[in-house]
Amino acid sequence: MNRREFSLSAGTALAAAVGLPLAAQAKDKDGKFQEGIDYLELKKPALTEAPKGQIEVVEFFWYSCPHCNAFEPTLSAWIKALPKDVFFRRAPVAFNASFVPQQKLYYALESMDKVAEMHAKVFRAIHVERLPLNKDDLIFDWIAKQGLDAAKFKEAYASFTVANDVRKATQLQSAYNVEGVPSMGVAGRYYTDGTLTGSMGTVLQVVDHLVQLQRKA
Repeated sequence: MNRREFSLSAGTALAAAVGLPLAAQAKDKDGKFQEGIDYLELKKPALTEAPKGQIEVVEFFWYSCPHCNAFEPTLSAWIKALPKDVFFRRAPVAFNASFVPQQKLYYALESMDKVAEMHAKVFRAIHVERLPLNKDDLIFDWIAKQGLDAAKFKEAYASFTVANDVRKATQLQSAYNVEGVPSMGVAGRYYTDGTLTGSMGTVLQVVDHLVQLQRKA
C-alpha cells in the first residue's frame, strides 16, 4: 500500500467537523516548527513548475489511499484560502507499476480540465462505492458513466502528454524522497508528512510556515 501509514489525528478531525481554520490549531510552544522534526530540507532542490514570483506547494497523493481520501476535504478548504503568491498542484504517486493507471487517470482528467469536477468523485467511487478503478478497463467504464466524453478521455489517457506527466510526477516523487501519502512539498526545497508532524492538520500548518520561510528567502 504505502511506505508509511498516516492517520488524521482526533484534533484534526474535530477541527474539520466544527469548521475551525487549521492554521489556528496547536503549534509548538515557540509557535515555530523545526527542520528535521516537523519537516525535511532536501539536499538537492527539486524542479518546480510555479510561475515566476510564486511559491510552489505540491500534494503527493494516491486515489486508493484511505488517508488521502480523508484528507481531501480539509485540503480543498485550505486551497481555497491560499494567497495569490502560492501555486498549488497535485502529483499522483507510484510506489509500483500498479499505481500507474490512477496516475494516468488524474492527468487525463487534468488534460480535459476536469479535475475540479471529478477529483472528489474519483475518491468517492473508490472509498464509498468500493470501485477499485485500478485498471484501464475499469477506469474507462467508470468514466463513460460520468457523462464525460469517453473517446476523448481514452485518447488523453493513452497520449504522450499524459505519459510525460506520469514520468515527471514519478521523478518529482523521487526528488522529494516521498515515503508515503498524503504528503506535501514546498518550493522544491522542503518535505513534510503526517509521520513527521503527527497529523495532517499540522502538516498544513507546517506548509504555511515553510511558505513564509520561502517568502523571506
